[in-house]
Amino acid sequence: MDERFPEEQQKVKLGLLRRKEEEEATQFLATKYGLPYLNLTTIPIDPEALKIIAESEAKKALLAVISKRGKFLDVVVVKPKQEDTLRLTQGLEEKGFKIKLFLVSRSSLDKIWDFYKGIVPEGKRSGNFIEVDPTRMTFFQERSKELGALKEYLKKIPQGETSDVVELLLIGGLQLEASDLHFEPEEKRVRLRFRLDGVLQEFFEMPLQDYKLILSRLKLLSGLKLNIRDQAQDGRFTIRTKDSDVEVRTSTIPGPYGEGVVLRILNPKTLALSFEQLGMRPELMVLIERELKKPTGMILTTGPTGSGKTTTLYTFLKKVLTPDVKIITIEDPIEYHLESITQTQVDAKRGYSFAQALRSILRHDPDIILVGEIRDLETAETALHAALTGHLVFSTLHTNDAIGTIPRLIDMGAKPAIMAPAVNVAMAQRLVRRICDNCASLKKPSPEDKKEIEKVISNLPKNIDKKPLFTLLQKNRVPKTNACKACNQTGFRGRVGIFEAFLIDDRLERLILTSPPEVEIRNAARAQGMITLYEDGILKVLERVTTLEEVRRVTGEQE
Repeated sequence: MDERFPEEQQKVKLGLLRRKEEEEATQFLATKYGLPYLNLTTIPIDPEALKIIAESEAKKALLAVISKRGKFLDVVVVKPKQEDTLRLTQGLEEKGFKIKLFLVSRSSLDKIWDFYKGIVPEGKRSGNFIEVDPTRMTFFQERSKELGALKEYLKKIPQGETSDVVELLLIGGLQLEASDLHFEPEEKRVRLRFRLDGVLQEFFEMPLQDYKLILSRLKLLSGLKLNIRDQAQDGRFTIRTKDSDVEVRTSTIPGPYGEGVVLRILNPKTLALSFEQLGMRPELMVLIERELKKPTGMILTTGPTGSGKTTTLYTFLKKVLTPDVKIITIEDPIEYHLESITQTQVDAKRGYSFAQALRSILRHDPDIILVGEIRDLETAETALHAALTGHLVFSTLHTNDAIGTIPRLIDMGAKPAIMAPAVNVAMAQRLVRRICDNCASLKKPSPEDKKEIEKVISNLPKNIDKKPLFTLLQKNRVPKTNACKACNQTGFRGRVGIFEAFLIDDRLERLILTSPPEVEIRNAARAQGMITLYEDGILKVLERVTTLEEVRRVTGEQE
């Protein structure tokens, strides 16, 4: 037994004993009043229910609304016969609510008051929205043009002004075009990091006590249970500004020092892209545009999480969207809301899987279908049959490259005889950072780098004109990153895709029927003119879009 701090240990034991006695006394009183007893340390608190009664009134009456199901409310009280308690409960009943009372201890109820600190002041939020006044939006935008300025202003916000902190961080994330905000509790602090252009950057540290208030606010906004701390939760809310609505996806996970939070900012302006802006080369654009005009078949794109697959598929949808076609999507979750398109979301808890959703939507006679991901044989077979029976299908698959698409489907159990005529195009993609136009410069490549680039150019397929590429290389200059405020001292600003894709032509159809190894598929795709992810990256280096080091970082290719 640890005897180093006997006085502190004695205080802890005494406190636990008193809490136990208080709860036992409350249980006795609950029996006396004929009410059910609750211990709020183990009961989820509904943030929307909590707002039904203002904090000042709730504290005066020693009660709180902890759950709301339509017109049915669960209300916890300490003194059920107190005048203020009776007045508030009667007032709720007059509004048409059906109330169920529970008796709780005073210590148990005291834990509720902390949750009120996370509630946004009236007028700033409605439902799962945080509404930003245009004046405040402009004010915060001016102070978050780059990470350093945002950090300095954040230090000036008075302690306890949680609403301002949350607004500033969200607007700052939008202004800096961050894809994610990461709150990471540690033993004595909480780290906040921004993911900019796919790379996490250290931003700010805050005391654990300040973070608790921010966590409550974020949970409230996202519709999460406030006092559930030992389970992962997922939610979402919307930043409503004068110009647009921006969805934010919230994910919490329990940890040894508190709950970690990641906010995924789904900025709709990232979807306003053309094929050129995505980073597709001219020959690939021609291929994709031709295949998008076909009424049937499947286009598959592969890549890890965060490689831009959703943006690419949504760009395809916008390209084919016309008044005379019906488009239905199956997503997990729905990331961006698209006009004139029917979007559905899978729900594992209700048993509504990709396969079940796909079977259901086929009865709605769609022309074009987007399946968020093919995860199993049932989904694969249903999607392939849909592609053969009058539908154009877009979907994603988890493989390392485009070539791996065919073996992956075969490994799932898909029949080559169905797959070969169903799949039109197999793609893979990654995102590389663009060099900052404001501070980038050129440098002479090392002999090793130059040799590697020459080797890539020489090995490109015959349909690629190599002469202008060698001319670019002979200029003996490749991009070099520097640092400035515009790119937050990183040398990069924005991202662009690198792609590889091949068409399932007659030769590949016959080859697929034999369940071929990857090397045979690769040879056939290369003969067709496919360039690899790494080669596409090298071409973007020659075009001074990105750096060789960045391409290697993303693709893993080395000399």
